[in-house]
Amino acid sequence: MNKKKIINDPVYGFITIPYGIIFDLMEHPYFQRLRRIQQLGLSHYVYPGALHTRFHHALGALHLMTQAVDVLRSKNVDISDAEAEAVTIAILLHDIGHGPFSHALEHTIIDVHHEELSLMFMEALNEEFEGKLSLAIDIFKNQHPKKFLHQLVSSQLDMDRMDYLNRDSFYTGVHEGVIGYDRIIKMLAVSDGELVVEEKGIYSVEKFLVSRRLMYWQVYLHKTVVSAEQMLIRILMRAKELAKQGVKFSVSESLYFFLYGKAEEKQGKKLLEQYAGLDDYDIMMSIKEWASCEDYVLSFLSKGILNRKLLKVRLQNEPFEGDYIEKMRHKTGIKHQIEKKNISYLVFEGKETISSYSSNEEIKILFKDGRVVPISKCSDHGIEPRTVIKHYVCFPK
Repeated sequence: MNKKKIINDPVYGFITIPYGIIFDLMEHPYFQRLRRIQQLGLSHYVYPGALHTRFHHALGALHLMTQAVDVLRSKNVDISDAEAEAVTIAILLHDIGHGPFSHALEHTIIDVHHEELSLMFMEALNEEFEGKLSLAIDIFKNQHPKKFLHQLVSSQLDMDRMDYLNRDSFYTGVHEGVIGYDRIIKMLAVSDGELVVEEKGIYSVEKFLVSRRLMYWQVYLHKTVVSAEQMLIRILMRAKELAKQGVKFSVSESLYFFLYGKAEEKQGKKLLEQYAGLDDYDIMMSIKEWASCEDYVLSFLSKGILNRKLLKVRLQNEPFEGDYIEKMRHKTGIKHQIEKKNISYLVFEGKETISSYSSNEEIKILFKDGRVVPISKCSDHGIEPRTVIKHYVCFPK
């Protein structure tokens, strides 16, 4: 069977599957599940075109990785055939642990980070593929001696970020996210075992960092998206609370496991089997059922998601005063006639934190004279580590 397929991608054009094992991994049910997980959660409530999936993103990141490996090899960077294959496997599977609606429900269904789950999936696949993923796992875990290979998978300038900015910008139509990914990749190099960018690429990197910051506030943390995803979180929280009280719901087998399963069962192979069967469809099917359930809170929130009747959001730079929140909760309690202990499902506050650039592992610029300087020390536009916090309150209109 010919496994060297060509896939037509709307962002990059034709993508070539470079290795037979990549094709086999793509065919696996664990990876096919990514077709049923939205890349941007509920962002399509604001940007109707944002309906692409984790499957799309994984293929795009794979494509960029093959380009990056070719560029580095053309600059005499030592990358063996086994390492080239392994780093493409690592980027293909880097997001395989994402749950329904991607980040929206990351710590709601199960309190485990998606990267930990990705590693669990990779280790399970490695066993199934008779150890052929061992090198990819070492690269993913940053346990391979060539650090730059891990940086291509996970860093401040990795192929993951490169694709999701480009792809999310394409599908949302938010042009502020457009980056010069091709030029950045062409400018990649390796110095002392670390990934660097040649001096000529500094402005493209600056644009990349600015675009990432703009995309967070304009798309990923748009206030309507925050409202929708926080409502989704509270739907699952309410369902879990009612499940603990003995209320029985008709849900899929996988969701049933996470609603009603015992804590000691939610680990190891059993956890992975059930998590692998969970996707956006399980959640939306349940929300359609819960919209007509007897519990007012669960029904109200579920109807809001189904019909896009979302909670109103107010954003500000400083925390909201306690009296303001309490008055809003009192008003909501009277209007909706719900118990005081349940009002926090409809009126709640929180904060979103963005660090568009971190000093933990800086992007480094390689100058013609051989110097390697962190971009925060050589940028003309003041690229520096900075954290921005915005506080929000959600409440019924």
